[in-house]
Amino acid sequence: MPKRRPYLSISVTTLTAIFWLTLGCDQVDRGDAELIADTSDIDGTDEGAGPGDPPDEPDREQEQPPPPAPPGYDEWVKVELPETYCSDGSQYKFFVNWHEGSDDLLVIFEPGGACWDYPSCSGKLGMLGAANPNGIPDNHMDRWSIHSPLVRRDSAQNPMRTWNMVFVPYCTGDVHTGSKTTVYTSEDGAHQLSYRHVGHDNMLAVSEWLGWQFIGTDKLYAGGCSAGGVGSNINYFFLREAVQPNYGYLVNDSGPLFPDSVNSAPLHATIRAVWGLDEVIAHTPIAASLAEDFGEINAELADLFPEDRLGITYFIRDYNYSRYSYERFFAGIDQEGILQKFYEDTLLLMAQYDSHENLAYYLPYYRNLNDSHCASIIDFALTDIGDWQLGEFIELVLDDRQPLQSLVDLDGSLGP
Repeated sequence: MPKRRPYLSISVTTLTAIFWLTLGCDQVDRGDAELIADTSDIDGTDEGAGPGDPPDEPDREQEQPPPPAPPGYDEWVKVELPETYCSDGSQYKFFVNWHEGSDDLLVIFEPGGACWDYPSCSGKLGMLGAANPNGIPDNHMDRWSIHSPLVRRDSAQNPMRTWNMVFVPYCTGDVHTGSKTTVYTSEDGAHQLSYRHVGHDNMLAVSEWLGWQFIGTDKLYAGGCSAGGVGSNINYFFLREAVQPNYGYLVNDSGPLFPDSVNSAPLHATIRAVWGLDEVIAHTPIAASLAEDFGEINAELADLFPEDRLGITYFIRDYNYSRYSYERFFAGIDQEGILQKFYEDTLLLMAQYDSHENLAYYLPYYRNLNDSHCASIIDFALTDIGDWQLGEFIELVLDDRQPLQSLVDLDGSLGP
């Protein structure tokens, strides 16, 4: 039996701050902007390429100079790359935390909702929108460096606290997966909003930079919750190909991509069009399968990387991600109807994962925090399934000596 870790204490102030961080969006109204600011003056931008155009494919044969020495260790350092953008055209940025002597790399994607039409992308829907519509501030990590044990070096719950760490912010409304600039029009036709859904394009640039900066990586772990969980899942192939680690691990927290789902089909069809996902899929060796069913990505990744260990976690009663998935696509649906569809889709995902030895799930029932959304935020308290907590599952994913094991609490009988 796994050893139970004690619950970590956390102040009410910190708890409240993190709770708001993981909701659907920042509660910032974008206003009725007619145009997004021109970004042609950003340093390093190629005038021939525009936001929404995928970056040029890197020439892997081209000699690159070795990366410079890290500017410091065990502190978050901002990195900006040319031709990377937030939805409003501002400069995209991500954050790196080197650890001296480490050959391992942890990459965590930021959560923060999603949007696919004028009401959601303009902020008119409130929490059912997308985070950081006004870009990423330089002090972004003042908040995000404490949101999860997995980005804290001072947390005993973090089995990767001595790894190099990367935090991938989210400001494109597309769960880190888009490759298209879309113009949305208000229902009355009076306003338009040009929105850069270029999260995947940004991540291609980030991945190539990480492959250059962290050459010789032994272990690579990708994860994140909500939009960050989806982003880690969809970008795993591209990140892994760029970094080329000896060992690969993934734990998608609360961003399930359900296979063969009638319930999720309307959402998948919508976002494929407005986020340009077919362009993203086309650059993978599993394009044919994903074109038929986007939820097949889990099984396809498992087959593509049979030695990698790929996991997922979320609460059965998650009433945040499930609302995004169904609420706006099924007229008149109530909370129990939404959670029932989420349950039905969960059974499909479990069957998919059970058919692959290198896929595993950890699905607790309920936590009275953040609508049971995001299992890895704050700490791993109240993620119990019998004698297990989420921390033990993550440690299992990282332990290549042990076979993967899936755990689920479908009715709450195994929880705290």
